Amino acid sequence: MKLTKPNLSWLTDVGVFAENRLPAHSDHRYYETLEEAEAIAPMALRHDLNGSWKFNYSGKPADRPELFHQLDYECGSWSNIEVPGHIQLQGYGKPQYVNTMYPWDGHHDIRPPAIPEHDNPVGSYVKYFTLPDHMKGRPVYISFQGVESAFYLWLNGEFIGYSEDSFTPAEFDLTPFLQEGENKLAVEVYQRSTGSWLEDQDFWRFSGIFRDVYLYTVPSIHVRDLFVHADLDAAYENGSLRADIKLADRQEAAVYLELKDAAGHTVGTARSEVSTIEAISLSMDAGQVTPWSAEKPYLYVLYVSVYDQAGKLVEVISQRVGFRKFEMINKIMHLNGKRIVFKGVNRHEFNSRRGRAITKEDMLWDIATLKRNNLNAVRTSHYPNQSLWYELCDIYGIYVIDEMNLETHGSWQKMGAVEPSWNIPANKPEWQDIVMDRAISMVERDKNHPSILIWSVGNEAYAGEVLLNVSNYFREKDPSRLVHYEGVFHNRKYNDTSDMESRMYAKPLDIEAYLNDNPQKPYISCEYMHAMGNSVGGMHKYTELEQKYAMYQGGFIWDYIDQVIVKKDRYGKEFLAFGGDFGDRATDYNFCTNGIVYADRKVSPKMQEVKFLYQNIKLVPDRQGVKVTNENLFEGTEAYDLLVVLHKEGKEIFRGKRNIDVPAQSEAYVTLELPSVDEPGEYVVHASLNLKESTLWAEAGHEVSFGQYVFLVDDPASSAQPEGSFRVVDGDVNIGVHGRDFSIMFSKQAGSLISLNYAGREMIAIPPAPLFWRATTDNDKGFSLGFDSGAWYAASLTRKCIGVELTEQAGSVTVTFQYKLSISADVLVTVAYTVYADGSLNVKSRYEGATGLPKLPIFALSFKVPADYFHLDWYAMGPEENYIDRAFGARLGVFKNDAADNVSGYVVPQESGNRTGVRRVNITNNDGHGIRITAPAVQPVECNISPFTAFELENAYHHYELPNVHYTVVTVAGRQMGVGGDDSWGAPVHDEYLIKADQDLAFEFNIHRL
Repeated sequence: MKLTKPNLSWLTDVGVFAENRLPAHSDHRYYETLEEAEAIAPMALRHDLNGSWKFNYSGKPADRPELFHQLDYECGSWSNIEVPGHIQLQGYGKPQYVNTMYPWDGHHDIRPPAIPEHDNPVGSYVKYFTLPDHMKGRPVYISFQGVESAFYLWLNGEFIGYSEDSFTPAEFDLTPFLQEGENKLAVEVYQRSTGSWLEDQDFWRFSGIFRDVYLYTVPSIHVRDLFVHADLDAAYENGSLRADIKLADRQEAAVYLELKDAAGHTVGTARSEVSTIEAISLSMDAGQVTPWSAEKPYLYVLYVSVYDQAGKLVEVISQRVGFRKFEMINKIMHLNGKRIVFKGVNRHEFNSRRGRAITKEDMLWDIATLKRNNLNAVRTSHYPNQSLWYELCDIYGIYVIDEMNLETHGSWQKMGAVEPSWNIPANKPEWQDIVMDRAISMVERDKNHPSILIWSVGNEAYAGEVLLNVSNYFREKDPSRLVHYEGVFHNRKYNDTSDMESRMYAKPLDIEAYLNDNPQKPYISCEYMHAMGNSVGGMHKYTELEQKYAMYQGGFIWDYIDQVIVKKDRYGKEFLAFGGDFGDRATDYNFCTNGIVYADRKVSPKMQEVKFLYQNIKLVPDRQGVKVTNENLFEGTEAYDLLVVLHKEGKEIFRGKRNIDVPAQSEAYVTLELPSVDEPGEYVVHASLNLKESTLWAEAGHEVSFGQYVFLVDDPASSAQPEGSFRVVDGDVNIGVHGRDFSIMFSKQAGSLISLNYAGREMIAIPPAPLFWRATTDNDKGFSLGFDSGAWYAASLTRKCIGVELTEQAGSVTVTFQYKLSISADVLVTVAYTVYADGSLNVKSRYEGATGLPKLPIFALSFKVPADYFHLDWYAMGPEENYIDRAFGARLGVFKNDAADNVSGYVVPQESGNRTGVRRVNITNNDGHGIRITAPAVQPVECNISPFTAFELENAYHHYELPNVHYTVVTVAGRQMGVGGDDSWGAPVHDEYLIKADQDLAFEFNIHRL
């Protein structure tokens, strides 16, 4: 160990990022007995230091207790803090969310590697411990799995070392400075350091010891590093294995390798004789093996046994091994000989209460959620994750792009404009070592995980020699994987940095343009479908490219989970807080809310579309059978039951289950014997593949694939009008239609239907009005819908009734209202209410468009019923919310919810809860009374039934700002524009999902009593 005096200048010295830190090494487990190794048990040679530590917070370095590490410095009066955990989530300082700009932008005029001298919070940690008996007399090391962003370490008053890089382990040798009895460990953590310039990721800015801390010792002969190379032959059938082993020091030893399959059978061995070694490589043929893939993540276990010169077993390593070959063949990425398509997502480590200090339970929930929803890949945006995550990806089967801890976004892109005048690391040689250190730390730790197919050279750091050198290091160190980097899109001089063409938020047409222009590399979208708020519309335009272009190899949605933090409002009630809610400035506000999973780890409605479009096995049913297209690379359909259910207008009339055998990469038509149907009505065939047996990630019966077919049996007879009598009163102000137990009133003065009274129950709380505005989504705001189409907001509130017409027919009466709108004298809207003898209404709404007007967000009729009527029973596309550009994953069926459920958990209130294809929805109170809205199957409507109006949602920035519930707001639309999702800062909804204002539009629906 080099004895060095610590110096605060290291925080701004690009050449100092590690002092006395041990070299990075593999994350293998090791034991002293074979029994422990076979059980892959918790490591007895580790001692956990997690838990309560003494803590002092200082706002700047000058205020820190500089001598706190000394043995005689009394820390007993200090507060306590939990490790792992962030300082800012435990009552000190404040969290800050920024995306691309550096967190000090506008506060301090600095350039790298300088840091804000008087704005650099310091956390002083102290942990007292007594060495466990089994560690006494042995070497003892300490491992910090993650500390943000730089720290100094002392033991018993002696300086131990220093480290930067928040997201890879930092380990030190404590042995020379341990003492009998109680030991004092002191850690001084700085929020800002040179490393902060390299950690400008789109996330909350925290600091502290946020991952595990533990002591560990090693046997007398110890494998410090293990690199397992598990490969397949050219036929992808037989496996070969090589283990590169490095001992902690040069010693006499023998090494024995034994490879076992999942059943515990030995499939290969290799050994070395006793000799003086420090490094050794052993190889074996494994014979015919079961390859690893996400579809079948078959793992072997390699046991590395180390014996001393007397033949005594000293150490045993158990290392899971997956045989797979990932390679580029003819400019296309292949896994085990098959073209791969990534159906992926970017994932930040996040927990709404713990920040990035996530738990094992969080990870288990995440990995199961990915698998249940047909995601097969994760990009670790934008830093190496906890080791356990890669282990779970190995076991459950998820492909990984492992991304090093690097982003310098604010140094080259300002408010969207590429301006790299002071970009780092660029071609600056002084930054090479600090950047390369991050690459080495990631590769050395993670190299034995078969789930990792690609190393990534960080994120959004522009381009240059420094990053090119990193990519070449990856290739030299590990030729079994490919290298990814998106930033060369902005500077093609360094195109060789990436083995694939990777872009962010490229539009489908741009992707096709690349693929049609003699591409030299396969294409992936490392980020696409910006899932901010109500989003993920138009995703099908990307997934449709999978089978159209061989060199299109998928993408990674941005992103997995909303990064928002639980906070209390002024009344003590918890809410989900985003940037700015902590008084943090600068901030990027709610740009951290882009998850397909909510921050409380509940699946958002967006996942319905993701699951459908990412399914590997496509089902296309018709009246005679189901076309099954198996796009798996390796696995057939043996693990699933094919379930076929026939419904008539939402009611099940047939159910059948059968086995099918459709091999991977093939297609078959499965004939079915469905009952003949002659009775008029609408029918739907639902076909699904369901797990026969439970897996690690889902119970038996879980649906992995779905398809539907809707058809009509026409009724040649015209439907008869309801019979009965009613009377019409054409008053001076009101028109009344009164039947045996109903009363319906229209106001000439108010210009609308004002009363719908069934058996004394009034259903109209606020009269219907034409609606042309929706509460803007995050994507709407991003492409300035309010600026472009805001006149429709006013038009919805400022209509003028210019005509009321009463028409009486045999068995019915029609009241028609005509409206002019402030937006244009040429626009005319009519709403016609036809009342029948049973008190039911037919409502027809028509819009006559005009040129020169902005696009319509929605064309609808909206009214309020009393809030007691909030139970909803749907026959529509569902069960989750859906929109015209996000309805592929929806299915026609019957489902129930309440009005409040349709206010989705998007962190900023916005349009949500819509259903397309509505044939029927019942709106009832607790007694089952209320109204039924219906529309013909050939021209269904869209409905949004919520406790809040579009304007109430529009004007709320947080959910706690919404008013108390007084009504149920019923909005019936002929059409609502899509939600989009190509990005959230300018990409419009695709043309076919917009509503042009110069066309004529019409829809109709019926209201019945319940």
